Amino acid sequence: MRSFSNLWFWIALAVVWSTNSHYVLGVPFDLITRARRTGGEAEADLHDLVRVNVNRILYIFRVSGLWITGIGCFFLTVLVLLGFFYAVEFAQALFLLAFPMSIVFGMSFRTARIIRAEDGANLYARLNRHRFYTQLIGMLSIFVTALWGMWQNMTLGAI
Repeated sequence: MRSFSNLWFWIALAVVWSTNSHYVLGVPFDLITRARRTGGEAEADLHDLVRVNVNRILYIFRVSGLWITGIGCFFLTVLVLLGFFYAVEFAQALFLLAFPMSIVFGMSFRTARIIRAEDGANLYARLNRHRFYTQLIGMLSIFVTALWGMWQNMTLGAI
């Protein structure tokens, strides 16, 4: 169950972060740029898609947010214990993938609440800011994962 020396893990890490930074609250980023540039029907589509996704996110968190938070914290704790106290490399890899994603999920909920409260005002700025912070978290996550993976490969390769 070596993860950090496996090419598929690194491909999965890249796919997760590139997909996550392309879809801002479930809205493709190319639609955001097209709506800003051209307006009209693309802008109406953007507002509709953002409204649908914001309502969906807020509904999910209103109905089962405590359960999602509790189960998510449980699994992150299990991954930390298995990965870093019992030295299971697969759990380390899953934690380094799941923990930053949990931050992005919380950030998505916060952004959805702000967009709902502002009733669509500053929509482009909010979506761009959310994408920027998602990309920042992704870059930090990939950097930390790469450092930890190199460390694991160097120390376990010496044994």
